[in-house]
Amino acid sequence: MAINKLHDEFHGLDMANGWRLPEGYDPESGAQELILSGELDTVNKRGSRTRLLRLPAGLFTKKPFVHDYWEEVFLVEGDLTVGNDERGEGGKPFKGYTYAVRPPGAWHGPFKSNDGCVLLEIHYYDPA
Repeated sequence: MAINKLHDEFHGLDMANGWRLPEGYDPESGAQELILSGELDTVNKRGSRTRLLRLPAGLFTKKPFVHDYWEEVFLVEGDLTVGNDERGEGGKPFKGYTYAVRPPGAWHGPFKSNDGCVLLEIHYYDPA
């Protein structure tokens, strides 16, 4: 199976436009994603995407996440706490320049960000 990404040399990103609500986030949360490359087809379980995920200050999720694709996450800037409770309390805090890789089926989160953060995420299915 071919990777569904185009050859795309260095270019500037429009950091003001093109952001949208990521799947699984409450519309009131303020979470936003900007797809940089590719597409993830969760129905047919194929593809690969690279995105920026922006979480605003004060955001916290209440339940863990799980999905059937690989996920690599690099915390570019800001703060992210992993493992908070449903009130947004507790968990382990991280600052920029931290990384995680998760196989399909790995439960992770909930998450919170006190001051906001930007994550670089790569999602992909194993090639068949």
